[in-house]
Amino acid sequence: MFNQNKNKGIILGLLSAVFVLIIMSFSSTQQPKHNFKILPQDITHDSLMGIMHGFNKALGVKCGFCHARSDVDSSKLNFASDAKKEKGFAREMMKMAAGINSTYFNWDHSARPDTIRMITCITCHRGNEKPIR
Repeated sequence: MFNQNKNKGIILGLLSAVFVLIIMSFSSTQQPKHNFKILPQDITHDSLMGIMHGFNKALGVKCGFCHARSDVDSSKLNFASDAKKEKGFAREMMKMAAGINSTYFNWDHSARPDTIRMITCITCHRGNEKPIR
């Protein structure tokens, strides 16, 4: 009788452990906190902040110009959200600038033309939301 209860306890313990592991695997598949489509997935926080603050300066805007407010706490921004059309425009402008730089300023045929920064946002925007004409 004691061995039977011991075996049931072991089986129940193993099943509980498997159940906990299954639950943990589902909860760890949360969405990432970022939504990089142009920037590298492994960008450092400092590099990301440098780029974002460059956008702030080049367009004379704050972060909320491209980033939507959080649904949970409206005093915070949801940086991963694509809700604002300005974020999509910014991505297209980044592609455009990278294309111009790699086509017209890649004189040494760099293996990383995406790092060429001859043309940037400030070239045309000059501190304004819309490019200067």
